[in-house]
Amino acid sequence: ACAKIGAIFIPIFSGFGPQAVAARLNDGQAKLLLTADGFWRKGRPVPMKQTADQAVAQCPGLEHLIVFRRLGSDIPWSESRDLDWDQLVASESAECPSEHLDSETPFMIIYTSGTTGKPKGAVHVHGGFLVKIAQEVAHQTDLQDGDVLFWFTDMGWIMGPWEVVGGLALGGTLFFYEGAPDYPQSDRLWALIERHKITTLGLSPTLVRALMRHGEAPLKKHDLSSLRILGSTGEPWDPTSWRWCLKNIGGGRCPIINLSGGTEVGACFLSALPITPLKPCSLVGPALGMDIDVVDDQGRPVRDGQVGELICKKPWPAMTRGLWQDKSRYLEAYWSRWPDVWVHGDWASIDEDGYWYLHGRSDDTLKIAGKRVGPAEIEAALVAHPAVSEAAAVGVPHELKGEAVWCFVILAPGAEPSKNLATELRRTVAEQLGKPFAPARIGFVSQLPKTRNAKILRRAVRAAALGQDAGDLSGLENPEALEEIKRVSRLDR
Repeated sequence: ACAKIGAIFIPIFSGFGPQAVAARLNDGQAKLLLTADGFWRKGRPVPMKQTADQAVAQCPGLEHLIVFRRLGSDIPWSESRDLDWDQLVASESAECPSEHLDSETPFMIIYTSGTTGKPKGAVHVHGGFLVKIAQEVAHQTDLQDGDVLFWFTDMGWIMGPWEVVGGLALGGTLFFYEGAPDYPQSDRLWALIERHKITTLGLSPTLVRALMRHGEAPLKKHDLSSLRILGSTGEPWDPTSWRWCLKNIGGGRCPIINLSGGTEVGACFLSALPITPLKPCSLVGPALGMDIDVVDDQGRPVRDGQVGELICKKPWPAMTRGLWQDKSRYLEAYWSRWPDVWVHGDWASIDEDGYWYLHGRSDDTLKIAGKRVGPAEIEAALVAHPAVSEAAAVGVPHELKGEAVWCFVILAPGAEPSKNLATELRRTVAEQLGKPFAPARIGFVSQLPKTRNAKILRRAVRAAALGQDAGDLSGLENPEALEEIKRVSRLDR
């Protein structure tokens, strides 16, 4: 709707606090904020208008707050500033002519948080984003007229605009859901798929691992035969979760379209296709039209499983046109390492058969006694153990090795924390990856810090373990998880 009238919109994560919302509104010079009085999550109302009021109080340039009454609750109201969504819609014509704009006109500023500094506002334009995303959704998910697309994501992240723009451009039906995937019952997600005949389901590996804890019984209660395609993004897979997803969610017949891009990319660098053979955890190769490579520290291509930096060597239609009002930061962040090369900050590898894999963010990578390893590899080794449900691996300073591995794990139902189990888990990692990568510490926790998209914030885990400031945590859904990590880390010292 914003694109149709020529307005620039700023997607904002629904879990942000007032400071994070205000920072994005002020940086983007927003004039209007569209919000709701609240929404439901796990049986409890989550207030939004209160957060919006506190944020807007810090935004002198914002003129109006439009409120959709989802809960119907009593909320503070400013007669001079606040507008009711239903009243506005009732008074307007259903006809709205499209604005004629140049294809390079900005239509979205979407923010991504770095480990330091203020959030980066990636600017995307009308023509490039529409063309590239429509092509991706068509070729990567085979979305057809009448298909139902459900990507389990918050609308404040890039996959929200990705599914809306691509899905609607192709005539698909979009399904949105405001609650948790396992509430009020552990089969909630599967019941939604059956009831609404969802054909394309997008999820993250962490979400799959969380649902695995409930076992196969919740899935078997429902008919998931409407599913044709499973999509995945956000982080690397581990083989155990990938196979569980393929077998139990996809029934062994739905391909897992593993894809990866980014907020600034506005598209995918790597992606499988429904017609390509798959390998567990692989992204298969470069997405259509993308000139991607994996290189070493000197910029030389690497193959045969060697891990290197993921780079892009040619432009693409949906790429950000820069960071909002911060050109120098854009050039420094992505273009400063090698001439005319986009360095994305992901570790990747290409195996002997030509299949591509991601190994996590390069700034997450551990370097143990001169040997590099991605946290996802250590986590995969832990999750493969029947006692472990989820895991996060981080590197901490070590006098001799440079870094040592600390791991925090959530145990599977029925498993109990013990020194013997910790020893067994260390041995498991050593057997799979080598003795240098055996965790120096194993901490048992009840939860890991995640975004609402179910991505684990490893930098926050590391900071909490070391008792340091974790930086921007505005995207974190469960900050209490950090306190538990701090307590566990202190007890282990």
